[in-house]
Amino acid sequence: MAARYQGVRTVEYDGKRVTYASDGEMAAAIADLNRRIAGATDRISVVRIHSSKGL
Repeated sequence: MAARYQGVRTVEYDGKRVTYASDGEMAAAIADLNRRIAGATDRISVVRIHSSKGL
């Protein structure tokens, strides 16, 4: 997101470099990632933890 706000079209991470043709292409890639993240995190709705001192 910071790269998009700065107007940078080339992003490098983990030794990989990606160059986007336009701001619209970068926005579409970010939106796709956000959809994927939202879809992955909706699967866990309740986490219950039970602990005891063993008495």
